[in-house]
Amino acid sequence: MQERTILKNKTYLYLTEFFAGMSVMAVELGASRLLAPYFSSSQIVWTIIIGTIMIAMALGNIYGGRFADKNPNPDRLYGRILMAAVWIAAIPVVGKYIIIGISALLIFTVSTNFLIVAAFAACMIIFVFPLFLLGTVTPSLVKYTVDSLEDNGKTVGALNASNTIGSIIGTFVPTFISIPAVGTSVTFLIFAGILLTLAVLYFVSSKLFVKKVPVGIILFLLCCILGHDTSFAFWEKELTYEGESVYNYLQVYEDPDSVILSTNVLFGVQSVYRKEKELTGMYYDYAMAAPYMTGVKQKDQLKVLILGMGTGTYATQCTRYFDNMIMEGVEIDEKITALASRYFELPDTVRVTTYDGRAYLNAIDETYDLIMVDAYQDITIPFQMSSVEFFTLVKDHLTEDGVMVVNMNMRGTDEGNINQYLADTIASVFPEVYTVDVSGSTNRELFASDNPDMMKTFLENTAAETDDDLISMMERVEQNLTPYDAGNYIMTDDKAPVELLGMRVIDELIRNEVKYYKDVYEQQGVQGLLNSF
Repeated sequence: MQERTILKNKTYLYLTEFFAGMSVMAVELGASRLLAPYFSSSQIVWTIIIGTIMIAMALGNIYGGRFADKNPNPDRLYGRILMAAVWIAAIPVVGKYIIIGISALLIFTVSTNFLIVAAFAACMIIFVFPLFLLGTVTPSLVKYTVDSLEDNGKTVGALNASNTIGSIIGTFVPTFISIPAVGTSVTFLIFAGILLTLAVLYFVSSKLFVKKVPVGIILFLLCCILGHDTSFAFWEKELTYEGESVYNYLQVYEDPDSVILSTNVLFGVQSVYRKEKELTGMYYDYAMAAPYMTGVKQKDQLKVLILGMGTGTYATQCTRYFDNMIMEGVEIDEKITALASRYFELPDTVRVTTYDGRAYLNAIDETYDLIMVDAYQDITIPFQMSSVEFFTLVKDHLTEDGVMVVNMNMRGTDEGNINQYLADTIASVFPEVYTVDVSGSTNRELFASDNPDMMKTFLENTAAETDDDLISMMERVEQNLTPYDAGNYIMTDDKAPVELLGMRVIDELIRNEVKYYKDVYEQQGVQGLLNSF
C-alpha cells in the first residue's frame, strides 16, 4: 500500500476523530427533530433514538477494529466517511418519505406498541447505516496513530478526547444554533458537508482520483438542492408558517374561519384563533366553566395564570368574554409566543413569561383565582407537571376559593389509562374534582378546587350570564359535568410513567381509527382499500 503523507499529520487524524464525534451527536439530535413531527418528542422516542444509535456505533466499533487489523488501508476508512456523508445528506431528501411509508405500512399490521415499532423501524432504516460507518472511525484511526506500544495509551486517550470534545460541541451547536437558525434539514447538510470535506481532502492530498470522490460530491450537491426544503408536512402546499424552535417543530395554517397552530405532531391542534371572534368549538369552550366556578360574575377582579400558554387561545377567549380578568401566561417556547402576537392576535394586556411551568410556580409567591394547566401534548406529557408534588404546588398558588382546570387530551377507556392516573393524582390533592368529556374529541376537562361550594358558585354565576353563546355552552357543560370518583392510580416525581401510559392510549386510538380500513382490506383486498379512500 502506498504511504499516505497526510496520515503523518496527526492533527488531521485528530480532526477526523473530532468531526466524526461531532457529526454523530448532530445526527442524533437531528434524528429527534426529524421524528418528532410524526412520533412526538417523548422520552420513548428519545430512548429509541439513543438505543439504535448505540447499536450502530457498537457494531461499527467491532467491524472497524477487525477490519483495521486485517486490512489497514486508510483509503477504505475515508471511503466509509465519504459514504456516511452522502447518506446523511440524503436524509433531508428522503427521510420524511421513509417515515410516512413505514407508518402507513405498520399502522395496518401493528395493533400494539405502534409508536415503538414505527419509530424503531424508521431509526434502523434511516440512521443505523451512516452511524455504523462513523463507528468504524475510532478503531481505524488507532491503527494509524499509534507509533509504538510505549505511547499507545496516550495516543488512544488523545483520540478519545478529540471524539468526546467533538461530541460535546455536536450536542450544543444543533440545539442552540443551527436547528433554530436554519432548520433540521440544513443541519444535516452542514455536518454531511464537514464529513465530505474530510474525505475529499484525504483523497486529493493523496492524489487518489477515485470515482467515488466526484460521485460523492455530485450526490451531495444534489441533496443540497433537493433537501434544503424544511417542510415536514410535504403534502401541505399553503402553510402560513412552518419552522423550528429550540423545543418544537411549529406549523401555522389557515382556513376561511380559523388560524391553527400544530406542534411536533403534524395532525394535532395545539391552539386555534377564530376569525369571527366566536367560541372555538374545542376544549377551550368547556374550560370557560372554570371562571364561573371561581366567581367571575361576583368579583371585581379575577387573576388567571395559564401554564402552557401556547398562542393564547384561552387567554384571548377569556379577555373577549370577561372584562374583569388579569391574564398571565407561562410558555417555555418563546417562538410560540412570537407566533401568538403575529398570527393569533394575543392581546397586549396578557403578560407572557418564557419559562417552564413548574419552575415558574417555584419562583413566585403570588396566588391566583384560576390556574389552567394546558401543557400536555398527546404522548408528550411532562412528568414533572403530572405528579402529586406539582398539583400540590398549584394548590399552594390558588386563592381559598380558587379553581384549577386541566386539559387532558388523551381520553382512554382501559383501566389505568393516563387520564385516570392524572385524575386520581389530582383527587389526592384536591377534595373537589369534576370532569367533563369534550364532544367530538379525545379531550377531557378536569376542574379541581378546595372550595366545597365550587358547583354552587358555578350555578350562581352562570345564572347571571347574558351572552347567548356562553349560556348555551355552560348548559352543555352542566349537563355532562360529573364528580370524579377517585381511585389509587397516583403519580409522583419518583414514579410517573406518563409516556408508557400515553402510548397505550395512542394504540387504542389507532386501533379504533383503522378498524374500518382493516375490515375493508380483509374483505376486499388492496383494491377495495384503494377504493375506500
